[in-house]
Amino acid sequence: MSELMDHNIRLVDRSLNLQNALELANKAHLVIIQGECPVGVLTREHASFLKSSNQVLNEIPWSPPLVANSDTDALLFCQEHLNELRTVIVLNPWGEVKGIVTPTLFVSHLLSSWNILNTFFNTLLETVNEAVTVVTNDGTVSHWNSKAQEMYTIPEQAIVGRPIADFFERKDLATLGILDEGRPIRQAYHRPRPETHVQINASPVIYEGKIVGAISTEQDITQVVRLNEELSQASSQLRDLKQKTNPSDDPFSRIIGKSRSILRTKFLARKVASSEATILITGESGVGKELFAQAIHKDSPRTTKPFIAINCGAIPSALFESELFGYNGGAFTGAERKGKPGKLELAHGGTLFLDEIGELPLELQVKLLRVLQDKCFYRVGGTEPLTVNTRIIAATNRDLAKMIQRGEFREDLYYRLNVIALEVPPLRERTEDIPDLVQALLYEFTQKYLKTLPTLDPEVMLSFLNYDWPGNIRELRNVIERLAILSEGETLNSQYLPSNLTPFSSRLPSVVYPITAQNLQGALKTKGTSEEITQIKISLEKTNGNKTAAAKLLGISRGTLYYKLNQYGLA
Repeated sequence: MSELMDHNIRLVDRSLNLQNALELANKAHLVIIQGECPVGVLTREHASFLKSSNQVLNEIPWSPPLVANSDTDALLFCQEHLNELRTVIVLNPWGEVKGIVTPTLFVSHLLSSWNILNTFFNTLLETVNEAVTVVTNDGTVSHWNSKAQEMYTIPEQAIVGRPIADFFERKDLATLGILDEGRPIRQAYHRPRPETHVQINASPVIYEGKIVGAISTEQDITQVVRLNEELSQASSQLRDLKQKTNPSDDPFSRIIGKSRSILRTKFLARKVASSEATILITGESGVGKELFAQAIHKDSPRTTKPFIAINCGAIPSALFESELFGYNGGAFTGAERKGKPGKLELAHGGTLFLDEIGELPLELQVKLLRVLQDKCFYRVGGTEPLTVNTRIIAATNRDLAKMIQRGEFREDLYYRLNVIALEVPPLRERTEDIPDLVQALLYEFTQKYLKTLPTLDPEVMLSFLNYDWPGNIRELRNVIERLAILSEGETLNSQYLPSNLTPFSSRLPSVVYPITAQNLQGALKTKGTSEEITQIKISLEKTNGNKTAAAKLLGISRGTLYYKLNQYGLA
């Protein structure tokens, strides 16, 4: 209130006559005092309408003024006293009158606040790099930013104030669908025009439980879609040519990607492939750690020797020692008489790949450390040391440093393994590689299942680019195989995507099943029996569950009815 109040006031006793009061009111607002309490206010505006007389102020029936402290929030005070708004006397912390706030000042302050807020909103519209459209609850365009004008070549003055359906096919307008359904859309592929591809985010604007409009932001991805289509065609042709000519002899050619992070890892892997150093490959599950291990082996002088892989987490700890080191005949019950060589022996001269090394039991970590140090070991039940020339490549998706702190992994073994560290980035950090990976996997699985290589719908590719891929390339591979098996025709669309990848726009129900009074009855018991829910119940009974007709009976839009049904847990 202190920022809003008018300090130009004068305190007068109510025994003053009106003639003298009006003379004083030419220069200041008058606060009429009885004792120490204010009982009325004569503003300068009000004084201009009064006629001079000898009548005493005490004889005039003054409306009791509203009183507020100087630190009171003006907007909240105005909202609380909206139906009885009149001049407010402002007091300081000691109860002294410091000024007044007239209704005119309140209105001026509200208009100023609204203008400032509107300026912020308009600045925001012009700052974002997306096309922004705002429509009212009847579909009339209220805001249309410069990016929207550029994208659709429709000037602001031509579209603002007119129904948006006058400029686009109604069936292609996601914004109008939000007004009906009341459900937001996030990062969905959309085609408002045949030649325009966009990524859309849209939300209903809800005020006091009613949908009063909708806002949408659209990012133009038309060029990306076209480039993707050209890339798909070019990749397919290039792959066909490679198959017809000599296949690549580069061991790293199977690792697809041109992102900076994957190229950096491939570069380092190539450099260390020819060495004899032990390598530790880290990365999340499914990123392709074994693929890197195989490529390093094939690019090394050991390429003609065996590459043996063993998953440390897939073999029970009781059997792991015999699996890794082998055993002599009769070493334990059920053992073969002749004995059996372990993976270390089988990989002699070549490479042993220890996947999920973090799962290796502590007692075996000691024995593996000895192999790395001395290049020799004993079979289970054996007494003769065996010497091998085996290169070790280990991999893990666990944080070995934290395991060392918890006493779950030997520090000396960690440093023996971690001579060369390779980190394979997760797929979410190399999304630019997804189109190439998709095309390569599509080609692989269409060949496998004897199908024609289809064209990928832009909506599917957008879903791939927006998804987090917690299972990384392994998950992508499974999804592509699913699409290759289930798809029909020349185009792969989103109908065969798993539910976690289905675009939000496709998940919106096109058919909404009727809600009857019986459905509502159970909800009423847990959500209360408010008058609003009762009215919804009666309207649905009268219309046999038809929401459009029920909304008309209630005098609200269908989208608002959907919102209320969702709000009460009835949808």
